[in-house]
Amino acid sequence: MAGLTTPHKITTFLMFEGRAEEAMRFYTSLFDDSEVVALDRYGPGDTGPEGTVRQASFRLAGQPFLCIDSPAEHEFGFTPAMSLYVQCDSAAELDRLYGQLAEGGQALMPVGSYGFSARFGWVNDRFGVSWQLNLPGSPDTAPGA
Repeated sequence: MAGLTTPHKITTFLMFEGRAEEAMRFYTSLFDDSEVVALDRYGPGDTGPEGTVRQASFRLAGQPFLCIDSPAEHEFGFTPAMSLYVQCDSAAELDRLYGQLAEGGQALMPVGSYGFSARFGWVNDRFGVSWQLNLPGSPDTAPGA
């Protein structure tokens, strides 16, 4: 990713196989202070399929990310062992994000009150990226408690 830089020493890098732009645009639609910063596509005769993402940078809630569409097929994909952890400002925000991210994806932990969180949900989205959504607060103050 020689052409892309971020102001942070460490930046999350997501590798897709043909759906990077779709994922990036979906993610930026979910969070305020989000945008596609740079997007470079493969052209005719390049190593990747024409029109797919050679390299891109985007921000989610001000946090920088990098992504690509890998031209090589891999035996691996995303795993919940590495997830994006989101501190939500309200139960409504958590529920909205969970619903949108779960659409076409897989629920790992349904939204609920757990011993470590008043309101928490964990989901793999339709692209395979894992998201943990948390509403800070004491489990004793969980909705419906």
